[in-house]
Amino acid sequence: MSADPYTPRPGRFITLEGGEGVGKTTNVGFVCEWLEARGIEVVRTREPGGTPGSEAIRELLLDPSRDEPWCDDAELLLVFAARAQHLAERIRPALARGAWVVCDRFTDATFAYQGGGRGMEPTRIETLERLVQQSLQPDLTLLLDLPVALAAERVAGRGAPLDRFERERGAFFESVRRTYLERAAQNERFAVIDARPDLETVQRAIAERLSERVAAWS
Repeated sequence: MSADPYTPRPGRFITLEGGEGVGKTTNVGFVCEWLEARGIEVVRTREPGGTPGSEAIRELLLDPSRDEPWCDDAELLLVFAARAQHLAERIRPALARGAWVVCDRFTDATFAYQGGGRGMEPTRIETLERLVQQSLQPDLTLLLDLPVALAAERVAGRGAPLDRFERERGAFFESVRRTYLERAAQNERFAVIDARPDLETVQRAIAERLSERVAAWS
């Protein structure tokens, strides 16, 4: 993967992806700990979010109580506005100094949620991707995959209020999952992790994929 001409890339960029209830947040922590145990400086972050401005946009996007629903184009533009700030203020500087960035979701989520879930043309997303990211892409994407019905059970089991996306219907999440798996089949940077087993088994699979990739980068 080539770096942007104006941004050195001594660091590595790892993302975790998947629908609701797959265990991303828990396993982002596991990936960070695994890397730090090997002496690697790690920056943990998330999307939308990662900076004060991007977190403010996240609140707008996830708030289910808004009287004025976001239209699809506004939602897409807000996602990329948050991403542009996140890249400029946190991700690119960390990579440039040699840190490894571990991010809970990135642009694959936009293709899955706004593309698959909302039915937006991928070419529209690709245009913004090129504008905001230039050539920057993750070095490794761990896709935690879970059947939608089981994912819904896990989300319900949390007992927490549902955000704006979590309130979508099953067909939306089936499209999200299908889009994620299609992207994984087309790009070798993905490693698909079966999220159905217990946490220890899932994390063992993640550690195996990390070991393989880190060895390949050495």
